[in-house]
Amino acid sequence: MSNPAPTVYIVDDDPAVLKSLSRLLRASHLNVEAFATAQEFLDRHDRSSHGCLVLDVAMPGLDGLELQSALAAGGSTIPIIFLTGRGDIPMTVHAMKEGASDFLTKPVNETDLLAAVQLAIKKDLIARQARAELDEILERLATLTPREREVLVHVVSGQLNKQIAGDLDIVESTVKVHRARVMEKLKVQSVAELVRLAERAGIGGERRRSPPLPPLH
Repeated sequence: MSNPAPTVYIVDDDPAVLKSLSRLLRASHLNVEAFATAQEFLDRHDRSSHGCLVLDVAMPGLDGLELQSALAAGGSTIPIIFLTGRGDIPMTVHAMKEGASDFLTKPVNETDLLAAVQLAIKKDLIARQARAELDEILERLATLTPREREVLVHVVSGQLNKQIAGDLDIVESTVKVHRARVMEKLKVQSVAELVRLAERAGIGGERRRSPPLPPLH
């Protein structure tokens, strides 16, 4: 299934800036949605949308940094390109620490803005693909039985079938059956693939230790 076309969201309380940036981005064949206030964008933002946010820092009411915090608190990971007319260094540092994709000074250089937007859109696409892959892995993990999950943890911890059997107080042949079912359900062909998949899901640990698994859905 293909990804929907990205949208560049612009939030700025200056109508002239909104108009000029919208015109520039649309001329580059990008979808654009413009908002005069941060609150308006926050009220209408769809976390599933693909793209990036071009955001003015200093605005009446909810400012840019406050909107950044509100989006993060709501689980949004949209890349943010901040615009400022003041070049406030502490503000820049704070925004970048909080995950801003870029920080540009007004009046914005058109080439710099377009480059920042394209990079932010690319980051968003990569991040969304990674989250989709992780969701698929978690769905596969949810199909395992409790015993299969135990065997999985022991396998990725580096234990042999005989050691797993001893730890779980079952016979080695039963371990082999569970191990084969784990490989089948998780759609992997080797232990190396199994370990990589487990690492993506946050499963790992030292020998004979069983780290927590993601909860069943």
